[in-house]
Amino acid sequence: MNKVAVFGKPGSGKSTLSKALSSATGIPLHQLDSIVYQKNGALVDRPTFDAAHENILASERWVIDGFGPIGAFNQRLEAADTLIYVDLPYTTSYWFVTKRLLKGLFIKPEGWPDGSSVLKGTLASYKVLRLCPKFWNDDFSRRLHSYSAHKSVFIVRSVSELDGFVDQHCKPMR
Repeated sequence: MNKVAVFGKPGSGKSTLSKALSSATGIPLHQLDSIVYQKNGALVDRPTFDAAHENILASERWVIDGFGPIGAFNQRLEAADTLIYVDLPYTTSYWFVTKRLLKGLFIKPEGWPDGSSVLKGTLASYKVLRLCPKFWNDDFSRRLHSYSAHKSVFIVRSVSELDGFVDQHCKPMR
């Protein structure tokens, strides 16, 4: 486990898992939202994003949390040696997005870009959640399964699996 891609629906706990994984293994964490968005919450231009993303992929060790542009996501799937798909039920993701909004009124959410509006981000997350079944579907699951021949592939399907992932998979590295 040296190059780890963590991905899934909005509000699925990716950032919390990624931070814990980075802390347990010492692998540098790169939260994609901090590369995709400027400090004021506006999107960075694509060449700037691509350069930052490619620089991370070229490094020896990384944990990348998030999705980003589809082309970059596909590059990440190819470059990673470990894929972690957080596939919590939709009701859980909606609840986590709502909870993040409520907490975000007081403290910046885990992995949230500096200067970005939590309200605008929450509304965007709800929109993305509605569209997710078009991407996170059986075709994607088959594609992900095809990677398991030469990569470590984990699918986290419950909050208890999410909460215990680092303890279960990173103990020897501590």
